[in-house]
Amino acid sequence: MRARVFIFVAVGLILGVGIGALLVTIAVRQQEGRQTYLKIVEIKDDEPDPVVWGRNFPNQYEAYIKTMKTSELVKYSDYGRYGGSEAFSHLDRAPDLKTIFAGNPFSVEYREDQGHMWALKDVLETKRLGDAKPGTCMTCKSSDVPRLMKALGAATFYATPMKDLVAQNNIKHPITCADCHEARTMALRVTRPAFVEAMQRRGVDVAKASRQEMRTYVCAQCHVEYYWPGKGNFTLIFPWDQGLKIENIEAYYDGIKFADFEHKITKASMVKMQHPEYELWSTGNHARSGVTCADCHMPYKRAGAVKITDHWIRTPLANIQNTCMTCHRQSEAEMRSRILEAQARTYQLMTQAEKAIIDAIRSIEKAMAEGVKDEDLAEA
Repeated sequence: MRARVFIFVAVGLILGVGIGALLVTIAVRQQEGRQTYLKIVEIKDDEPDPVVWGRNFPNQYEAYIKTMKTSELVKYSDYGRYGGSEAFSHLDRAPDLKTIFAGNPFSVEYREDQGHMWALKDVLETKRLGDAKPGTCMTCKSSDVPRLMKALGAATFYATPMKDLVAQNNIKHPITCADCHEARTMALRVTRPAFVEAMQRRGVDVAKASRQEMRTYVCAQCHVEYYWPGKGNFTLIFPWDQGLKIENIEAYYDGIKFADFEHKITKASMVKMQHPEYELWSTGNHARSGVTCADCHMPYKRAGAVKITDHWIRTPLANIQNTCMTCHRQSEAEMRSRILEAQARTYQLMTQAEKAIIDAIRSIEKAMAEGVKDEDLAEA
């Protein structure tokens, strides 16, 4: 009888301890869910150093520094076959680009863009324009830019040679937390005036944007087509006054008679589009469905009991379950197959377009050698 009582007591104690531990764990997880972050240090306005932000946001910082890595994305068959984050030379992969860009700095060097942590290093080391690069070229390459624009004014920042800005202002940080976040509230923010100005000309007040809109706007302040007028005017401008479609941008440039360069072979006035990712997104299905840049490139994830944004900014193909599969109901394998097929089809069309441009350049070159008049070539 005593043995049976002892067993019941022991079992009761074990159950009590187990239930108590479970309740403590639940309470801890609930507290984690309520506490979005633990404030270890005070972060000052426009703090450019991501290490400081990382003291309060270790999970986000740990993910962000992975944008320095490239080895995980080497397998193009897994993550897409035509881009990635390795700085390979597009001129080596597609030599015809040297002819297409003849007379433009992209005929000298054109490498694949890398992760955000490479932004400053890459722009400082590129052979394009050399020491002649104006401050405009650094607008989206460093988290030191917001404080410098406030101190110098945007016009002075743009007009100052980039090498002087770096040497005189201790610029050492790439794209980091301050570019997208307000230090006191962590709210998303736009720090590049060219985007705000372009949206104002389109009748859009960025200050009234919803949080969901801001999850695109913080990216759109940099991932766009842009130009500066030239002739000593280095002001950064987004050509959106007539709309965001490529034909709208072409009409805008035609209207102001703007050209990036004169083609070395054909002598034609040319525009070199940069990276119109926001423009292309804005006219697509994802924009119409309310899907933002962050939804696909910075999806939500769990850190303990807390839901956070994944700051390892990368291709959605690297994390299909948290990106595509939150909306699409196909299998992961089917989604990957569809995306890779779309990439292959797009690449094929781009290759065909490049060949057509090369044929046109050679035809114009031949006509010029045969003495065809410029006005006749212009009509052709």
